[in-house]
Order: sequence, then structure tokens, then C-alpha cells
Amino acid sequence: MNPAILALEDGTVFEGRAFGALTERSGEVVFNTSLTGYQEIFSDPSYSGQIVVLTYPQIGNYGSTDEDMESAHPFIEGLAVREFSPIVSNWRSEQAADAYLKTHNIPIIDSIDTRKLVRHLRTRGVMRGVLSSLSTDVPTLIEKARAIPSMAGLDLATRVSTPNSYPWSQPVEPCSPSERIKGAGESLYHVVAYDFGIKRNILRRLVTTGCRVTVVPSGTSADDVLALNPDGVFLSNGPGDPEPLVAQANEVRKMFGKKPIFGICLGHQILGLALGGKTYKLKFGHRGGNHPVLNKKTNKVEITAQNHGFAVDPDSIADSIAEITHVNLNDGTVEGLRHKSEPVFCVQYHPEAAPGPHDSLYLFDDFIGLMKEHKK
Repeated sequence: MNPAILALEDGTVFEGRAFGALTERSGEVVFNTSLTGYQEIFSDPSYSGQIVVLTYPQIGNYGSTDEDMESAHPFIEGLAVREFSPIVSNWRSEQAADAYLKTHNIPIIDSIDTRKLVRHLRTRGVMRGVLSSLSTDVPTLIEKARAIPSMAGLDLATRVSTPNSYPWSQPVEPCSPSERIKGAGESLYHVVAYDFGIKRNILRRLVTTGCRVTVVPSGTSADDVLALNPDGVFLSNGPGDPEPLVAQANEVRKMFGKKPIFGICLGHQILGLALGGKTYKLKFGHRGGNHPVLNKKTNKVEITAQNHGFAVDPDSIADSIAEITHVNLNDGTVEGLRHKSEPVFCVQYHPEAAPGPHDSLYLFDDFIGLMKEHKK
């Protein structure tokens, strides 16, 4: 096996074996605690600019399939794992995960102590790093890591967004005959979805709940969206810092009171900015499928899927404008907002899951309810 090295900006180095592409990539090193769903993580545009450490010890054992793609190609810069399985054992697999990432020029490092790496990132915070299967020159790799632009201030959403509008009509499909998922019903509502790095399963969930969807680029003006005469507007997830997206937040603000609006993840943060709030960078972010969130309206706890490195500052949201509807039970951060007088709401986590629990699917029905009420 070829050697691989992961070098962090603080001088910490991990040496392991190389899988995937024999290349060198750089980015912010983050960790995800999900037990399954590595392919959805690879192809989530929210991971643009990031090297992902997976805490589950064995990765690659069930291969990959096109049906589970969250986008047209993977967006991670690199992958770090404890053990990468060369053996694929799953009836749905179409290609080994190693071959899939190799095709897209993404390097993998395995045989490293991922527990040590994750504890380091939790203590020191996420940091920039270089993953190389080409060079063993540690001092040079560390210097390269220190030269990488910080994630703070980066507008990656514009980079990953679709260049052109397109329709979406595919509903959620069951992975096996035993999985009970209602098929797409009649398309009663037209939703315009802003693509800041949108996941396909969000689009599938919108269709499954009865929507006809038109996806538009991140820079689309409010006038152009309203000209499509939608019943509702959706703001998607995406990568990078929300703070540079001032223009997008201003366009969203123009639609308050005109159409129901629902935001997820980066869309939540953009709505926070549109409500007059501010955002800040978390020490190591929330990435995984088991984050507890309190719904303050029902007083119930939802186990949620999350993937973000920034959050909305609760002190920046005026009580007269919006209320905090959901709170993270691990660290008290804002997980949901709702406008007090307009049909506008958002959550920081991913109710569509893929991967993750389905505790929060009701939010899509809530969106349908707002559009139904607004059409009267």
C-alpha cells in the first residue's frame, strides 16, 4: 500500500495508508459521527472545501450506488477513516466506495487513530489540513496547511450552486420492499427552491409531500422568484460562511409576507441574517445523525441529522420579530426560528435526513400547511 499523510496547521501529523486517488487535497478538517450513510456524506455539497473524518471504525463495506447520491458528484476534499474496507457486501452496491472516490480524484487515508484525531479537533477546534498520498515531506505539508484560506468569510454556496434553473419531480423511493414511504401524490403546490448546495433528498421530500419544484441559482432575485408565481419558497443547505451572503439575505427579506418561506441549514442562517441577526463560527460544528434538539412548542426532543459549522447568534434576533422554536440540547445553540407575523420559518438541522433519523419530517407538512393557508 502507498503511504498517506494528513498534516494539520498546528503541526499535528497522522500517517496511514492511501486509498482512493493518489493525489493531494486540502481543506478544513471536520468530523462526522454518523454510523451509516457515508456515501450521502461524500456527495453532500455542504462538505465543499472540507476533509471529512468519519468516527465509525469501518467505512466502505457496503459500497456505493447512484440511488444514494445527494448530488451529481462527491464534494468532500478528502476522507480520513480508521479502516477502509476493500470488501463490498451489499445487494444494492454498484461500485466500490474506493473506486467511486478514486474516479473523482479524492484521496483517502486509513489506519489512523480517528479517536485521537477527533478528540484533538474537539479540544483545539476544527482546523485546516492537507491530505497527501504523493508526498511524505511533513514540514512542507504543514506549511501548505497553514496557507489554506480560512472557512470564515468564504462564499462557497455561490460556487456549488446550479448555474441554471431546472425542474425536479422525483419523489422519495424506498430502498427495500419493507420500507414504508408514501409515493408522490398530486402536485398541489409549486415551490421555488434556492440552491445554495441543495441535497437531492430535500427535493425528493418536497415532491413526496405534494410539491412541484423549480430549483433556481443562489443569486436569483426576489422579483425573478415571484415572477414564477410559486406557492412557497425554500432555502437550501450549503457550504461555507453565511456572512458573505448579504445579497441573498436581502432578496429573501423582500419576499417576507408575499410567500411562505422555509429554510434548512445554510437556508436557516440566511433567514437569520434576513431577520436582522448575526452568525458566528462554532468551535467544531455539528455533524452527525444523533443530535438532540428540543422543540420548544411541543416540549418534545427530536433526534436530528446535522452538518454545519456556523450558527445564528440568539442575542441578535429581536424578540419582536422572531421567536426561537428549537434549541440544541448539547450546547444550547439555536436550531429553529419562526417569524412572529409572517409565514416564515427555518431549522438548522436536516429533517430530510439522508442519512439520519426521521423525527423531524413533520416540518415538510408544516410547510405544506403554510402554503395551503396562504392560498386561501
